Amino acid sequence: MRGALVVEKLKGRIGTQVQRLRRQQHRTLDELAKMCGYSKSLLSKIENGNTLPSVGALVRIAGALGTSVSALIETAGDSHAVFTSRAKSVKSMIETPQGLLIHPFGTEHANKRMQPFLQVSHKEKLKPRVDSHDGEEFIYILNGSLRFRISDVDYVLNKGDSLYFDSLEKHQGTPLSDTVEYLDVFV
Repeated sequence: MRGALVVEKLKGRIGTQVQRLRRQQHRTLDELAKMCGYSKSLLSKIENGNTLPSVGALVRIAGALGTSVSALIETAGDSHAVFTSRAKSVKSMIETPQGLLIHPFGTEHANKRMQPFLQVSHKEKLKPRVDSHDGEEFIYILNGSLRFRISDVDYVLNKGDSLYFDSLEKHQGTPLSDTVEYLDVFV
């Protein structure tokens, strides 16, 4: 029940920020949709807090609005340091429409230049999806095994392995173990 409340709050916060920035820039939904490569309907659902966009979608929307993903998901505050216990990050995981569990770290820190996420994939729940977005990305495997494809090259990552790449390249992660837990940081 608490997880559902966290998702609703995050959807609402993201939607409010996207709509506020779009209106400040005197753009229509249609204009923003064309810039992002998404439908006007999807952006309307995001703005109205009816759907939680994927990380890749957040990157594209933030780029089109000339802001950062952090600015779209931050809560109020300008803390110089944000501590998050493992228990809190695990307790507040959010399930995306693709079946990925995520926790965005440091949402209380204003003006971040990077966005770290704890991500958990369950082999039987994850819906395959190829992504591509501006920026760079770093993945560090905490537990389990993950096959990660960048363009046409496959990498098998196990606990303690990492991968740094240009996230404009088409990429996709597929759990090899029943569950894989990893840190995903992008700028």
